[in-house]
Amino acid sequence: MDLLLDTHVWIWSQSDTAQLGPRTKRLLLAERNQNHVCTISTLELARLTAHGAVSMSMPLRDWVDAAVTALAAKTVEVSHPIAIEAYALPGSFHEDPADRLLVAAARCHSLTLLTADERILEYSNVPTRDARQ
Repeated sequence: MDLLLDTHVWIWSQSDTAQLGPRTKRLLLAERNQNHVCTISTLELARLTAHGAVSMSMPLRDWVDAAVTALAAKTVEVSHPIAIEAYALPGSFHEDPADRLLVAAARCHSLTLLTADERILEYSNVPTRDARQ
């Protein structure tokens, strides 16, 4: 399974694994699965650390490099098609731009979005897994 980690799941995978459910831990470690992180999550982390809402154990650049390596994750860049898809999502979806970009990235790359965000989990137009399970 190809997984896209929501920002909070990415953080939890590195610093608060107790937040992750047992199935999610297995998914992240399974060699048959490919983990992905999106650059919009890096932007969210940069904003959160700049405002003091999250603190990292090392400079953010180093944390991102280490976290991507630890997860053997591929990076999904925010491309023009993803940006367009973010505001062309089918059905009803909330207005948070980061969530829209994550959902669009998952849709454009045929990824399953691993999240604990109820609003994303309730959206039926993208494959999701609840990270708390």
